Amino acid sequence: MFPFTRKSAPILGIDVSEAAVKLLELSHRGTTYQVESYAVESLAANAVTEKTINDIDAVGEAIARVVEKSGTKTKDAAICVAGSSVITKVIKMPAGLSADDMESQIQIEADQHIPFPLDQVALDFEVQNESEEEGKEAEVLLAAARSEIVDNCVASLELGGLNAKVVDIEAFTIENTIKWIAQNFPAGVSTDAIAVADIGSRSMTFSVLEDLKVVYSRDEAFGGVQLTEEIQRRYGMSFEEAVIARKSGSLPEDYESEVLEPFKENLISEISRALQFFYSSSQTTDVDILVVAGGCASIPNLADLIEPRLEIKTIIANPFSKMNISPKVNKKTLGNDAPALMIACGLAMRGDG
Repeated sequence: MFPFTRKSAPILGIDVSEAAVKLLELSHRGTTYQVESYAVESLAANAVTEKTINDIDAVGEAIARVVEKSGTKTKDAAICVAGSSVITKVIKMPAGLSADDMESQIQIEADQHIPFPLDQVALDFEVQNESEEEGKEAEVLLAAARSEIVDNCVASLELGGLNAKVVDIEAFTIENTIKWIAQNFPAGVSTDAIAVADIGSRSMTFSVLEDLKVVYSRDEAFGGVQLTEEIQRRYGMSFEEAVIARKSGSLPEDYESEVLEPFKENLISEISRALQFFYSSSQTTDVDILVVAGGCASIPNLADLIEPRLEIKTIIANPFSKMNISPKVNKKTLGNDAPALMIACGLAMRGDG
C-alpha cells in the first residue's frame, strides 16, 4: 500500500487536491531528473474535502483528462493520502525475524496500536533500524489508514485509466522533494531544521523536517480560496469569474493594494502562527530555512516579503530548477506551477530505482 513496496520505473505522480489533479512524470538522467510530462486539471467543487476523495467519478474523470492533456503513455501511478488520515507508529521487534514471522508479528502489534478493526485498514510496515547482533531489537515503522480512504484513491486512478502502484503518505512525498531541493539551498544554509508551508486552495500544511525527516505537521484552515472569495465580494463576480480574472491579471487597478496586500499580510500571519505552534511543542531552537509551496507561493515577491518579517531565510519551492525539461513540456507554464507540484514531484520520484 504505502511506499515500502519496492519502487518501479517509470511512474506518474498524481496529486489530488481540493482544487485540482496534478500529474508529473520524471525520468532519471545520470545525477539529475528530466521532466517528461506534466499537466494540471481543475476539479469540481466538493469532489475532495479535507484531502479526502468523496466523489470517485469526478476525480477519476479529472485524472483521465489530465492524462490525456499531458500526453503521457505511462500507466503506472503513485498517489498519496494525507497525514491526518494515517496512523504511523515506530515499534520495537526482535531482530532477525524472517519475512513471514515479521508479518505475523506485525499483525499482532497492529491490533494493539490501531484503533480500528484490522479488516477495515490498509496496513504496511518497514524495518528502519535493524541490528545484526543476537538479542537486539529492530525499529519498525508501522503505517495504517482506513481501507475506504485508500480504496477511493485506487478506484479513482483506475477510473482514470491508471494502475495504482503506490499509495504513499503525504509526509513522505514532502521528504522526497525537500531532499532534492535541499541540495541547492543557498550557500551556508543548514538542513538541520527545514520548515515547509504548503498553501493550497483551502488549507495550509505546515511541516518541519529535522535531518530531512518530517517530525511535525499541522494543517491550518487557510488557503488561496480566501483570496478568490474576497475578489468575488469586492468586485461582484462569480467564483469562476474571480478565478479567471485573477489568473489573467485582468482585475481593477486597486486589486493589489485593496485585496492582494491584505491577503499577503494574512498569509504571513498564518505562517508565523504555525511556526509559533511548532516552537511551543518542540525542543528545536531555530528553523534554518522556510520553503513556501502551493499555489499561493506563486504570488510575486512573496519570499522577499516573508523573510524580513519572520527573520528566516525563505525560498519558493521549485523542484525543477536543476532538472532537465523535455522539449514537449512548456517551461514557462511548468515554472509558474512549480511551487504547487511539490507533492506530485515527491510521488513521481517513487519511480526512481
